Amino acid sequence: MRKLVLFLLIAFLFTSFAGVVGAAEPFRVAAIFQTAIEEPWDGVIHQACLKAEKELGIEYEFAEKVSAADFEKVLREYAERGFDLIVGDAFLAGEEPSRRVAKDYPEIAFAFGSEFGPVAPNYSVFDNWIHEPAFLCGIIAGRLTKTNVLGVVAAIPIGEVNRLVNAFKAGALSVNPEIKAKIAYIGGWFDPPKAKEAALAQIEGGADLIYAERFGVFEACKEKSILAFGNMSDQNELAPEVVISGPVWDMYPTIEFAIEMVKKDAWVSMDLGEWSMMAKGGARLAPFHGFEQKLPAEVLQEVKDLQEKILNGTFRVPVIEEPPVSD
Repeated sequence: MRKLVLFLLIAFLFTSFAGVVGAAEPFRVAAIFQTAIEEPWDGVIHQACLKAEKELGIEYEFAEKVSAADFEKVLREYAERGFDLIVGDAFLAGEEPSRRVAKDYPEIAFAFGSEFGPVAPNYSVFDNWIHEPAFLCGIIAGRLTKTNVLGVVAAIPIGEVNRLVNAFKAGALSVNPEIKAKIAYIGGWFDPPKAKEAALAQIEGGADLIYAERFGVFEACKEKSILAFGNMSDQNELAPEVVISGPVWDMYPTIEFAIEMVKKDAWVSMDLGEWSMMAKGGARLAPFHGFEQKLPAEVLQEVKDLQEKILNGTFRVPVIEEPPVSD
């Protein structure tokens, strides 16, 4: 009888312990965005967090269109609620506030898009290192252009934008030294009307292919029957007759790695940039969709061959962050 009682007691304690473990709180991720999630840059982070919610079973909350005046307040509210990982966009207005808040909550992991470095012990940085597929798009443009004039409509002349523009131009020049590139910055992250206006001006100036680093360009291209390249995500569905391909940024490898490190209690401040490159699955060239049959086979093969060299490390796309010169 005493053995039976002891056995039942042990079973009860084991069941109770298992119940406590099973009832552990889920991993919680919060994101703070300066723009609407429809804007490609922040939208990519948002989609990665949604994927983590579905595949990793985390809980996810986000705030979008957060103004500079409210950024620190919203971020502190998330930190006060004890999220395990807080991510977002710190460029420009969010840089100083995000770093101040992270310093005040060293037990929370922070990972923010930034052009500056990480800060110990808990503030990590990332960026959209998609210059490699941007270079590949440049090769396509350089081979297809009939006017030898290409257009680029971009956001703001900072390093992370400049390197995409420079890579696109360098890719085009690598196969066509006669290329001239018309480059326009719209002075903000999300201003489709201004981007459309800039694209129309470039088309008037002879551009017959445009790299749409920002939203708004496709509308101009549709009106003028000009081909374009998207940016950040596969944007073909926005204008199937216009968008050939484009650099795709996949933030999921970064988010997955961050969650894994926090769960292991191994989170440290770091530059997460490598997780946004092609070799880690963080960058790729968007599918060609209907253009798969329209583009010259030799151009497709040329791009495929160079892509393999990038992936196996035998070709490096130059990282040039100085403001590009418009021809």
